[in-house]
Amino acid sequence: MVFSPWIAVLLAVPVLLAGEWLVKKIWWLDRFNIPAPVAGGLTVALAVLAVNLNSASGVSFQTDVTAVWWTWLVCAEPEWVQAPVKNVNMPFLVAFFACIGLNASWSLIKRGSVQVLLFLGLAVLLAVSQNLVGSGLAALLGESRLLGLMCGSVALTGGHGTMMGFAPEFETAGLAGAAVIGAASATFGVVAGGLLGGPVGGALIRSRRLRSSENDWHPVVSKSSHATGIVPDILKLAERGSGFWRHLLAVLLCVKAGAWISLGVQKIGVVFPVYMGALFLGVVVRNVAEYFHKDIIRTRTVEKISGVTLGVFLSVAMMSLNLIELGAVARSMLLILAAQVTLIAVFARFVTFRVMGGDYDAAVMSAGQCGFGLGAMPNAIANMKTLTEHYGPAERAFLVVPITGTFLIDLVNAVNIMVFLNLIGK
Repeated sequence: MVFSPWIAVLLAVPVLLAGEWLVKKIWWLDRFNIPAPVAGGLTVALAVLAVNLNSASGVSFQTDVTAVWWTWLVCAEPEWVQAPVKNVNMPFLVAFFACIGLNASWSLIKRGSVQVLLFLGLAVLLAVSQNLVGSGLAALLGESRLLGLMCGSVALTGGHGTMMGFAPEFETAGLAGAAVIGAASATFGVVAGGLLGGPVGGALIRSRRLRSSENDWHPVVSKSSHATGIVPDILKLAERGSGFWRHLLAVLLCVKAGAWISLGVQKIGVVFPVYMGALFLGVVVRNVAEYFHKDIIRTRTVEKISGVTLGVFLSVAMMSLNLIELGAVARSMLLILAAQVTLIAVFARFVTFRVMGGDYDAAVMSAGQCGFGLGAMPNAIANMKTLTEHYGPAERAFLVVPITGTFLIDLVNAVNIMVFLNLIGK
């Protein structure tokens, strides 16, 4: 039985809501900050796997569509007139990357000045190191270097969103089951990041007897102090009225114009997915708009749109995974991922801590890097909150890490992945 791709889209919000319920009810999902669409989508994927293992007739979701009314937004017209086959998820994916670009505000970056740029440099160095370690180990294990790259910065620093965005390019380059491998790696990373950050940061603080500055202050916001989830996000967007439609139009323009940019770059023989064009155009639009009117594009509104598009995208992507494809590379994956966890622990302890000043805030930043460097910015915040609740505030860490880990590293890591994919995939 093969379900239509439109069924998967219709099920996206119910599956996401189910994931939100699971995260609230199962403590360890909440503790390790497993994203709700991942929890809901993987539950469906596991149910499909159970059916396929215990039944003669297989069950799967079809995800490819040729409907021109659906593919127009993500195609430049020279490609669109040929009625290309596209993943039904593509519009949500490209819109998510456009939102990353639209949130890349130079004025926000300047708030952390040198510290933000320094920490970003460390995050980039870590992402490049993840790709070198992953691809190198994959070659030693007799596997495709693409497997190691997927188990590197694609799934770890990038997380589920970036991983799913690049999965089709990896499939095209020759990595069978790229989305399944990436989903498993990203989920592993999220759990490992939640376990690793506290011990790394705490050990630094205790061994060096570091103390919080008396002048630092950062209010700890309870997760239950405000409603979260796709329904509250949609309601918040609806309350913004014309402001929402203005921001949505900006996102859609970046998506459509980005398709033309990507097509132009692809013509010169460079792997440059459609969402990369939307991302870079979003950066330009945001900063040009801010030059003329500071508040014409609001970060919070773009974040809400980003949250909705990413939630739908991940729900569809996760529920349609064919987990049977994971068996052939499971052993090699685990070895590579174990090496990646060791790499980030050593990097955060001996590089990030020293470069960022060797003080209390630097230790908290090291814990945060373990969170978003293994796949999830919420893990970074959770790691830092745990430390500051025990040892005192760290205002500088709470400024630098979120700015770097929310959009800057996604922006730069996309370029990092693209370079490695062009080098390895050829």
